[in-house]
Order: sequence, then structure tokens, then C-alpha cells
Amino acid sequence: MSRVAAVLLQTLLAVALAPALTGFIRWLKARLQGRRGAPPWQPYFELRKLFAKEAVMSHTASWIFTATPFVVFGTSVAVASLVPLVLAPTDRFIVGDLFAVVYLLLLGTFFLALGGLDTGSPFGGMGASREMTVVALTEPTVALSIVALALNAGSTNFSQIVGRTIADPVTALGPGHLLAFAALFVVTLAETGRLPVDNPSTHLELTMIHEAMILEYSGPYLALIEWGSSLKLLLFFALAANLFMPWGLALSFAPAALAVGLLSVVLKLAILATAVAVFETRIAKLRLFRVPELLSASFVLALLAVVSTFLAGQTP
Repeated sequence: MSRVAAVLLQTLLAVALAPALTGFIRWLKARLQGRRGAPPWQPYFELRKLFAKEAVMSHTASWIFTATPFVVFGTSVAVASLVPLVLAPTDRFIVGDLFAVVYLLLLGTFFLALGGLDTGSPFGGMGASREMTVVALTEPTVALSIVALALNAGSTNFSQIVGRTIADPVTALGPGHLLAFAALFVVTLAETGRLPVDNPSTHLELTMIHEAMILEYSGPYLALIEWGSSLKLLLFFALAANLFMPWGLALSFAPAALAVGLLSVVLKLAILATAVAVFETRIAKLRLFRVPELLSASFVLALLAVVSTFLAGQTP
């Protein structure tokens, strides 16, 4: 199998699995709350319905409004081509770089905020303002939490980080590794609009963040944004699973290794999705003025992870 084909297949797999991951979390939360809930494949039906509808636009919207869904979905797909999902060979094959992933995710969020502001809707402006406050604290935390792993690997390339952790599994139990994982988990909840930062299943005006920015979107535009959001959730899960617990990832292009890698990533995603579903059924949404406190704590955890890893590396 050529390397370009491997990247293409990984990307298509992430794009195809993203709605199922969101649907699985919704279904599991419904079961935990004593409800029947929609089946896990319900998001596919919703996307098909949205793509068949007509897009309604405000007369005050500009090209930014129409370009935002394509930028949000396109940046998510680009990140999917960089993040190791099934395959992470340790040779010169470049899977992805930390800084490219962080800036691509930031670009999508930036355009989403612009799209919310573009129509002049008060809800869009409110959501964009809140989203920028959250992003200002989450993006540095994402970078720092992965830098803690990059210090051990001597590279910000994901393949090198995975190879280093597999070669020295003791580091996965170190304090720096565990602190970085905790910081990234908190940031994942904030970046993907999950509880306790945001509630993806509500439209209450005074509490919504992500939903406030996309209230003006409909039809295919809304479908692309929802698909991109689901893909972003899968990518954060993949980063948490395959960078901190890379066992099972395929390190070669052998069919058997790829099959094991596929099974391992599905299992890891299911475990993380179950953890998020259980977590969200046990907590309530934080007040908005408490959210920066939570995100600041995650930043401190990431900073402590970097310091701990650096000091451990200096120990003879």
C-alpha cells in the first residue's frame, strides 16, 4: 500500500466514523438517563436531511457567512490527514506536526466566530465572544500538553512521539504524561462544546456557546458545520488515545498490522466516548464566569506536565 493511499484511507475513515461517534455518545447518555434514545447512526440521517434542504441566508450576510462551513469542515478534514488514527510508522513517513494541527483547528474556530458575527445576530455575537474567550485558554493548553510528550521524543512530529512512547512504555506512567492527559481531556470537553463548559443539547439563550454561533445556518451549510464538529470531537479523542496510549497502532503497512490498528482505535474511541457520556450524566454545566477558572486549571496542569517532563529528562 502506498503511503499516500494510507493517509487518504485514514482521512476517509475519520470522516466516515465522526457522525457515528457523536451518535454513540447521545445514545449512551440516553440509556444512562433511563431513556430509549435515538440509535447511534441517527446523525447520518440528520446529515442526509440537511443536505437535501435549501439554505436560507440573511440579507446582511457576506461571503464570510457562506465560506465558513467549508473552512470549518475543510480544516477538520486537513487535521484528520495529519493525526495518526490507524497508522503511525516510525520511519521518515510524516504523519503530522503539533503546530500544524493547532493552527488549523484555530483557523476553523476563527472563521466560525466570524460567521456568527457576520449576520449581525445578537446571539451570534454573544456566542463568538464566548468562544474566543474559551479558545484563548484552550489552544495554548493543547500545545503545551503535547509538548510534554514532544520533550521525550525530541520532536513535535506525531510519529516520533508515538514511537518514543511505544519504545519506552514506562514514560506513559510518569507524572508528566498523566498531567498532560488530564489537561488535554479537559480541553477536549471545552473545544468540542461538551459539559461542563457547554451543553450540545440545549438552545437556552443565556448558556449556549457553540449553538449561538450557528443559529443562522441551515441546510447544507449547517450539515457541513455539524459534520466538522463531529470530526473535531473524533480528532481530539484520537490525539488523546493514540499519543498517550499508542499501543495497537500499526507501525507498518502490513495488512495484519493495519487490521489490529483499526480494531484498537475503534476500541479506544468507544472507551473515551463512554467516559464522556458517563461524565456528562454525573455533572451539571458550569456558570460562564467559572469556565475560565476550569480552563486556567487545565493550563496549569499542562504547564506542570512540561516542567515535570523537563526535570525528569535532566535527572541523570
